[in-house]
Amino acid sequence: MGKDKKTVDKTRGKHAKEEEISKKVKKNNKKYNEDKNNDKKENAKRIEKDNKSQKTKKKVKTVRKVKRVVVLLLLLTIVYSVYLVANRIKQNGGGLTGTLATILGEDTSNLENLEPIQILIMGESGVDDYKLADTIMIASYNPKTQEASIMSIPRDTYVGKKNRETATQNYLASYKINTVFRNGTNIPEAIDRINALTGLNVENYVIIDTNALIKLVDAIGGVTFNVPIDMDYEDSSQDLYIHLKAGEQEIDGKKAEQLLRFRHNDDGSTYPSSYGQQDFGRMRTQREFIIATLKQTLKPQNIFKLKQIIDIMQEDVKTNVDLASIKAYVPYAVNFNADNIKTGMVPGEAEMCNGVSLYIANSSKTKELVEELFPTDNEESENEDNTENY
Repeated sequence: MGKDKKTVDKTRGKHAKEEEISKKVKKNNKKYNEDKNNDKKENAKRIEKDNKSQKTKKKVKTVRKVKRVVVLLLLLTIVYSVYLVANRIKQNGGGLTGTLATILGEDTSNLENLEPIQILIMGESGVDDYKLADTIMIASYNPKTQEASIMSIPRDTYVGKKNRETATQNYLASYKINTVFRNGTNIPEAIDRINALTGLNVENYVIIDTNALIKLVDAIGGVTFNVPIDMDYEDSSQDLYIHLKAGEQEIDGKKAEQLLRFRHNDDGSTYPSSYGQQDFGRMRTQREFIIATLKQTLKPQNIFKLKQIIDIMQEDVKTNVDLASIKAYVPYAVNFNADNIKTGMVPGEAEMCNGVSLYIANSSKTKELVEELFPTDNEESENEDNTENY
């Protein structure tokens, strides 16, 4: 019995060890299989990653090739475009004139078709609905001869048809040229009266108000100008405050308004008689400032601001001029010497008529001045013939 019990216990112990070994083997096999599966998954992932990497590299290479082709095409297009533009500039005469003509889409061969242009320029000032034309002048430019002229018309110039000695006070006051202007609502009649006065056939007009003036002067970076005298005048009813010192200085838009509207100081003093007093002095200052402004506008750094200037004119200037057609004159205007502008004022005398201050134009002298400043094609041909005969 004792021996049998020991045998049984020994057999059980052996079985237990075999089971334990079996379990360990199974566990190890399971782990081995799991590790093997994990290795397979990692290998699969690695292979997939490598495949993706290769595809990406191929894609990048393809994109780079495409980019190179696109850049090359762009460069060729740019080079060809530059060639075409350069060739067009050359055909248009080269230089700044040819460059501007090309940029603006113009052809310098059209010069022969460009007629001299005459424009009535009016500068209006005032408040609310009461505005008068304080600046009235006729300007002309001939692109073929590179000649330009400005003629001022005094704002009190009488343009009525009735005899001033017998006309009523109300009629006389109503037919000063700046009154005919009537806030810019009576332009056709104003032009008709000016044409009758000068013998010209002006059709185009430009009305520049204070805001437009300020913007235009500021757009070209201001104007260097020699202010002739100290200017001190205030009128709160017109919101006008003028305070300028005599001497050469930089005139910005705000100062330009003060300069061009000045007639006399608060103490009654005005321009010296040698310069031209009151309105006459103001008109001279206006003409000289326009010349200085043209010089500044035609400087190389401002030539390419012409689009900005045209934009201002379209927004803030009243005109019947087709601004698109004006660009045809630009390539030739850049060669113009502003020092060669001929200027003048309608000759005449100031007088009191029935209690109204008027300026009476001298018709014969006005005709002579108009012929000098605005020669017709016939007159120019005659002058050329006379020159050839000498």
